[in-house]
Amino acid sequence: MFTGIVTDIGEITNLKPVAQGQLHRIRIACDYDQTTIADGASIACNGVCLTVVASGIADGKTWFDVDAAAETLGMTTAKHWAQGGRLNLERALKIGDELGGHIVAGHADGIATIVKRDDLPDMARFELRTSRELARFIAAKGSITLDGVSLTVNTVDDVSFSVLIIPHTLSVTTLSGWKTGSEVNIEVDLMARYAARLSEMK
Repeated sequence: MFTGIVTDIGEITNLKPVAQGQLHRIRIACDYDQTTIADGASIACNGVCLTVVASGIADGKTWFDVDAAAETLGMTTAKHWAQGGRLNLERALKIGDELGGHIVAGHADGIATIVKRDDLPDMARFELRTSRELARFIAAKGSITLDGVSLTVNTVDDVSFSVLIIPHTLSVTTLSGWKTGSEVNIEVDLMARYAARLSEMK
């Protein structure tokens, strides 16, 4: 489990398609202490929970390897990742950690597309569009995870919704680089999903 509070920005230093392109082995450089990264550990990369398969240090920088399988490549932006790309990173939540964002599984539900960006003094407002299937779980003032960042939904209009990004979030995540037309990973609020399921069962 995660909280949607980004703790580092990683850089893809190598990406190698294997298994006829159905699996990508990805190496990510970061500032985490390498001695705390165990093989099998979970790290959310742009909101996608991936398993560490190796780690080490090169040129004074920590790196770790993860595998993105066919399902991940099919339904998230991982299919577009390339060497030099930057990713929001979050280590798995430990018992006793502060829950600063909201409960995030790291299982991206799909993709949202940025349809408009408004730059405000020190802030940015984004309007996004997603599928009708996912839009039914999005509510004004509710929580949503975009590229691994816990955010509050401002407005909702059918399959479109907006978020306002504060200066701190812009400075410590990759969201400052979002542009109109960019695709981002979306994970809807778990509570909204469970509430919808309970409603369907009545």
